[in-house]
Amino acid sequence: MASTGVNVLRYSALGAGIFYGIYHQAKLSSASKLAAINREYEHKQSLINQAKAEFSKKNAPASAKTASGGIISDPNDSRFDLEAYLNDLDAKTS
Repeated sequence: MASTGVNVLRYSALGAGIFYGIYHQAKLSSASKLAAINREYEHKQSLINQAKAEFSKKNAPASAKTASGGIISDPNDSRFDLEAYLNDLDAKTS
């Protein structure tokens, strides 16, 4: 038969192990929840940044939408500037 002191030691170790297990599990689950919240926040932030980029691309001024340095080369466009187009063409050839 085990003495009373050994039984107290065994049950104390068992109780300490149970309390440590509960503490450790709570710490792991809270870290998991925090990581999930951070992933969700980063995902939302990337969606917001993507929407901002699309909005700025969609609503950019018409002069910024031109491909060749802001010069409109389409003669049918109402903002076509012949002098600016010819100066740009001259600068490219020389």
